[in-house]
Amino acid sequence: MRYFVTGATGFVGGAVARQLVQAGHAVIALARDPSRARHLTKLGVTIASGDVTDAASLRAPMTGVDGVFHIAGWYKIGERDRSPGAAINIEGTRNVLTVMKQLEIPKGVYTSTLAVNGDTHGALVDESYRTTGGPWLSEYDRTKWVAHHEVAEPMMRGGLPLVIVMPGAVYGPNDPSALGDMLRMYLKRRLPLTPRDTALCWGFLDDIARAHILAMEKGRTGESYIIAGPPHTLTDVFATAARITGIRAPRFHPRPTTMRAMAALMSVLGALVPLPSTFTGEALRASAGVTYIGDNAKAKREFGYDPRPIEPGLRATLTSEMQRLGMTALAA
Repeated sequence: MRYFVTGATGFVGGAVARQLVQAGHAVIALARDPSRARHLTKLGVTIASGDVTDAASLRAPMTGVDGVFHIAGWYKIGERDRSPGAAINIEGTRNVLTVMKQLEIPKGVYTSTLAVNGDTHGALVDESYRTTGGPWLSEYDRTKWVAHHEVAEPMMRGGLPLVIVMPGAVYGPNDPSALGDMLRMYLKRRLPLTPRDTALCWGFLDDIARAHILAMEKGRTGESYIIAGPPHTLTDVFATAARITGIRAPRFHPRPTTMRAMAALMSVLGALVPLPSTFTGEALRASAGVTYIGDNAKAKREFGYDPRPIEPGLRATLTSEMQRLGMTALAA
């Protein structure tokens, strides 16, 4: 099979491209900067210069493919410049899916997120759950909600042969996101706190990539599938990390009210001076006792999704990160 992949120079998209090549498929990857895709070229991936925000650049590389994986997305929570969120997440999705429809490509998989549900307040929701929208904790949540519910779903109802997948927190070696930053800060003993009650669904990178491919092969068009991993609080995950590494987990676990007060303070401070994205008001609000959790039973039942437990995935991730940081032995 011949597949077109957006976001292949990124974390999840790169893993999907690698697994497709390993399975014997031909892969065409879209890249704004082809020089960043040399590692994919070495795997045998064909690189097409283009941008999801430029619809004209999509037609040629998408022509004649058997399927589309639209994985590209903007996820920089806490960034000062939030304008790429709408351009990439909303208009980029509209462009890719419109060209897919025009070219009559047989099937597509679009990567949404559990974040479209916002804070579920402790409920483990399924694919039938829908928030009416806002107030959003981040621009990422808002723009992905619009792309999911106002772009992708209406096009599916109009006959587009699309499957939507919804990961939660994706973790693994070399993670460039805020979650990866947290793990590296922890290993360096620079993580000051983990918010009380904040819970995510933790999916190891290789499992999330495999779920994308299963959705292409076996998922029903017109359907959404939660492909998140098992739910755990941040405090529980870092307690597990401490058992693995011997490095003490953060002891400060502020309540949601404290986190929101800190977020308000940092919002004021951030208007005056640049702050690391992890400590901006938006980032702190998005982690103030919130739960981004969902039930993956449908994906397990319909196409055999089988995510690993947190401990083996976290062990592989932390071992890799410790090696990259030059930490050759576990801390006492």
